[in-house]
Amino acid sequence: MDKIKRKLVQIITLISTNGYFKGFLEGSIYSGKFKSICVPGLNCYSCPGAFGACPIGSLQAVISDIKYKFSFYIVGFLTLMGVTMGRFICGWLCPFGLIQELLNKIPSPKFKVSKRFEKLKYLKYVILLVFVILLPMFWVNDVGMGSPTFCKYICPAGTLEGGVPLTLLDTSLRSALGFLFAWKLTLLIITIILSIIIFRPFCRFICPLGAIYSIFNPISIYRLKIDKDKCTSCGTCAKKCKMDIEVYKKPNSLECIRCGECKSACSQGAIKTLISMKEIK
Repeated sequence: MDKIKRKLVQIITLISTNGYFKGFLEGSIYSGKFKSICVPGLNCYSCPGAFGACPIGSLQAVISDIKYKFSFYIVGFLTLMGVTMGRFICGWLCPFGLIQELLNKIPSPKFKVSKRFEKLKYLKYVILLVFVILLPMFWVNDVGMGSPTFCKYICPAGTLEGGVPLTLLDTSLRSALGFLFAWKLTLLIITIILSIIIFRPFCRFICPLGAIYSIFNPISIYRLKIDKDKCTSCGTCAKKCKMDIEVYKKPNSLECIRCGECKSACSQGAIKTLISMKEIK
């Protein structure tokens, strides 16, 4: 039941945040008042259907601004989302997370990330620091304005949700395509292939938004707790976890996306969800 509930929430979030259907028909981008509001998950600003702004894109836009403004709104929004939900947002509210999960359902050989590649999970923190913060701040043009380097050079979600649809819908854009679009399309294809055989590879290794929310996982209001009186350390939760987390040892791992499958798999009912500050001890 929880799995069905999560999937419904993911689909509703995808549709509600990308419900500007006129944009898909006309090849245009929604520019109404809601566009200045960030959505919780990774969702491209340039998607024809997008009503809101991506937190990472917004953060880069502020950092790369010629006046190097500090945005209390964006930083405050990310902090609020992180403190209240942590990576619950990744597991339940991120459109690109849902897309990866749907790709992973395509029949094919599936691979678990071996322990020798486990350290690749730290790559998303490097990308956050370098491509989201440092390069937009210091790699500037002649007038002192930085570039949104993560969105421009890496983000496959932007290519899938924004670049490809707009290119298909607007014939005038096709003549302007060059190496950069080919590079981004290549990264998207690689991401799609990896998503088919590995569960959420972008979330594991690349996503800077997941990196931000992961920092809050151990302290977020929504978190997991192991009832040590009930837990037998059987490892069933770890076997069920698609993010390869030993849940009974680290219920609030930085990698946990709060999908809840470990909780459903525990026959002892030892995994509990805490959603109140009073319950967190």
